[in-house]
Amino acid sequence: MIRVQREDFDIGREVAALTGGRTDIGAVVTFTGTVREGSGEERIASMTLEHYPGMTEAELARIEAEANARWPLAASLVIHRYGTLLPGENIVLVVTASAHRQAAFEAASFLMDYLKTSAPFWKKEVLAGDEEGRWVAAKADDDAAASRWFQHQA
Repeated sequence: MIRVQREDFDIGREVAALTGGRTDIGAVVTFTGTVREGSGEERIASMTLEHYPGMTEAELARIEAEANARWPLAASLVIHRYGTLLPGENIVLVVTASAHRQAAFEAASFLMDYLKTSAPFWKKEVLAGDEEGRWVAAKADDDAAASRWFQHQA
């Protein structure tokens, strides 16, 4: 299941809804990304996330389906927020559930690496004392981390 939304989410409520009544689940992995403030001259006042409705949901559904094809997941959930967010606020929630922990951990890592590098979101950070803001560029470290999932594909 995927959701792209402006509203915040409750992690405990989302996990309970995904796993409630399921006795086939032995492992649940969650990852929550939040807006960090930064430090010094790089203090972030806000972050704005933009996306193309329809295209974004379709792409997230595609990558979630790929995770479910690669690992024996009993359930999965990706929630990604958009709009203007402040330091400390939730950005993304990834939940993977499986009979065993390895599949849940690997699938969650795969989904987060994809979301960090290839998901169709555009992020603009506004630093403290700066009204204009700056678009966040891709980072080589994130691309390198994500490449492990695709290095064996032709």
